[in-house]
Amino acid sequence: MTALAVRAMSHSRPAGQKGMLLTGLAVLLLVTGLLAMSSGATGIPVARVLAVLSDALGESDSIQGGDALIILQVRLPRLCLGVLVGAALASSGALMQGLFRNPLADPGLVGVSAGAALAAAATIVLGDALLAPLIGPLPFGALPIGAFAGGLLTTFGLYLVSTRGGRTSIATMLLAGVAFGALAGAVMGLFSYLSDDRQLRDLSFWSLGSLGGASWTKVMTVAPLVLPMLLTSPFLARGLNALALGEAEAFHLGIPVQRVKALAILLVAVAVGASVASAGMIGFVGIVVPHVLRLMAGPDHRFLLPASALLGGALLLAADTVARTVVAPAELPIGILTAAIGAPFFLWLLLRRPGGFSL
Repeated sequence: MTALAVRAMSHSRPAGQKGMLLTGLAVLLLVTGLLAMSSGATGIPVARVLAVLSDALGESDSIQGGDALIILQVRLPRLCLGVLVGAALASSGALMQGLFRNPLADPGLVGVSAGAALAAAATIVLGDALLAPLIGPLPFGALPIGAFAGGLLTTFGLYLVSTRGGRTSIATMLLAGVAFGALAGAVMGLFSYLSDDRQLRDLSFWSLGSLGGASWTKVMTVAPLVLPMLLTSPFLARGLNALALGEAEAFHLGIPVQRVKALAILLVAVAVGASVASAGMIGFVGIVVPHVLRLMAGPDHRFLLPASALLGGALLLAADTVARTVVAPAELPIGILTAAIGAPFFLWLLLRRPGGFSL
């Protein structure tokens, strides 16, 4: 029996306490969002932020001034994109850890991040050389479209490789994902070698992750891909809880194991592909957030999946706020901060368990 299964049966808080935790996480997300909109190179009081938002919701004609422009056209779309990306990465981490029955699993294991990164690198480096002479400067949306398509195609290929006789081998998908990640890293290194100075800067900045390119157009593009995942994933909670006991046990409990695995992989592929395409490579959110919540309330996916979405959004907003303010008016890549938080946390998880984790 796996470690997740043992803890699922022995460590779980009552439903009332979990409801309170969900409420607390929702309040944390709200507070973090208000602080994110009030902080930056131009500080805006929280009261002014609330007044502008109230006027906007009421469709008031009194909305005017530089503060309103900054809040509604710069910081609010950035906030919405940060919440969507953070929620997608954290929920995908919870899904992957439940699917692999391993608390150290990460959305990158299914190959989405590697495929998206490779496609983005190809768009940056080869787009100017091959397509620009034919069609002129590449459109603004070429990079996110290429990254999203690369993530989906990679995941689809890994799914085909790991599926035999109508059954998907999670172990085969994991190994194939690791192999493709190594190959993608090598090809990206070649693209970096072939790129000029401008392409190298674009490639490096995108690979570190940022919400700096947020706009309402990008939010409206990402939302239809991420929101269905956030709304659908809680319906997989019962199946993931049963899978913690093993696939055979879950099947005997009436769980459509193959359907649960296929749907979980598809949801992660779409959500993480959209997130990487819109914000670049942002690591460790999918590992840190589910682990923090397991320490707080246990591994029940009925709580873990919605709670991961809330805490993931709050964590990414907090990291983005620090990235915008610590070296203002310049901006740090957000991936640096999430790695600075996630890597020590990851090592602490390993050190606090003398027996290690079983793979």
